Amino acid sequence: MSQQQVSITDLDLTQLADVRRQLEEELNHLTNSFAQLKQAQAKFKACIENVAEIKPANKGKTILVPLTNSLYVPGKLSDPEHVIVDVGTGYFVQKTRTQAVKHYTAKVEYIRANLETLQDTISKKQDNVNSVIGVMQAKLQQQQQPAS
Repeated sequence: MSQQQVSITDLDLTQLADVRRQLEEELNHLTNSFAQLKQAQAKFKACIENVAEIKPANKGKTILVPLTNSLYVPGKLSDPEHVIVDVGTGYFVQKTRTQAVKHYTAKVEYIRANLETLQDTISKKQDNVNSVIGVMQAKLQQQQQPAS
């Protein structure tokens, strides 16, 4: 299927309004995705900090173990050299603290790269919205001017 390019200056106001609405919906979706990625990145950074808190000196001490975001149960730290890492989709793997930090650092870096790409896409989409708005304003001014 071939795509045909049409200049936005060739569109009427109704068509421009439709294009603007579509671009704004896409921009909204991208912005929400950006926020979600930022939250995921923050969680992985928190995991790195949590792993750093587990020290051999704390072996045998009582700690609070998170079952959910708001439910913790007391437990004893029996092996401070190993942690259980959530690797996604309900799978957990035992790793050394060093391996766990490497795992979470790689996740943070992967998300950072995706955030940069997404930020570029958001900027371009915002530029497109601004272009459409500019053309709409020019067409409205043209309509309001009396014919000479």
